[in-house]
Amino acid sequence: MNLKVLLPLVASLTLASFANLHGADPKRPEYETRADHDQNGIGKFYLGREIARVMGHQAAGWLERPERETEERTDLLVEAMELKPGEFVADIGAGSGYFCWRMGKKVAPNGKVFAVDIQQEMLELLQRNMARHEVSNVTSVLGTASDPKLPAASVHTILLVDVYHEFEFPFEMLQSMIHALKKGGRIVWVEFRAEDPSVNIKRVHKMSVEQAIKEASVFPNLHWEKTIDVLPQQHIMIFRKS
Repeated sequence: MNLKVLLPLVASLTLASFANLHGADPKRPEYETRADHDQNGIGKFYLGREIARVMGHQAAGWLERPERETEERTDLLVEAMELKPGEFVADIGAGSGYFCWRMGKKVAPNGKVFAVDIQQEMLELLQRNMARHEVSNVTSVLGTASDPKLPAASVHTILLVDVYHEFEFPFEMLQSMIHALKKGGRIVWVEFRAEDPSVNIKRVHKMSVEQAIKEASVFPNLHWEKTIDVLPQQHIMIFRKS
């Protein structure tokens, strides 16, 4: 082969290998559909895990129940995040905004919270809650089942509270979230502990640390950093973008 043809070919192959090595375009594991499945799941499986049904906006009251802080120690979660003034945060699956106004106050005055949800009804409720708490640095974002609609390299922290297990397209969502993180940014991934039978939550609405790491490991540029077990029922798992 002519050297002038060979050299560009070698260069392109090297760049492609570098991109794949660093997770720029990882291959998506196959989704599987099963007729025999949990009634609380959608019958779609990803890396051995059944995806749970999405909680509709009609159940938003459960998110705002007065006893939630005591039962889940949500105050400890906010503290464990160690948010700093000026930080840009995304709450994906923000729901009624339970964490949004709390985080908004932590990152004020120059920080910002992107409140992402796929239900417009949830976002309308969320904005009423932000007004009630007098928080003005929370921006609503209507995402889709496969894309949170966040700009590239726009946020330092992404918070996922009991929502990842409901993503209909977990690969596409995680890929988009990594794209939205700044270099060195983190995903704070919170799930009810599947390893603990005393956690009285439906099976498909719980996740183990092992399963979370398995699904994150599809992306070579996302690394498990640590698990913080200060909550009574949930794991706080920190994943960092390299």
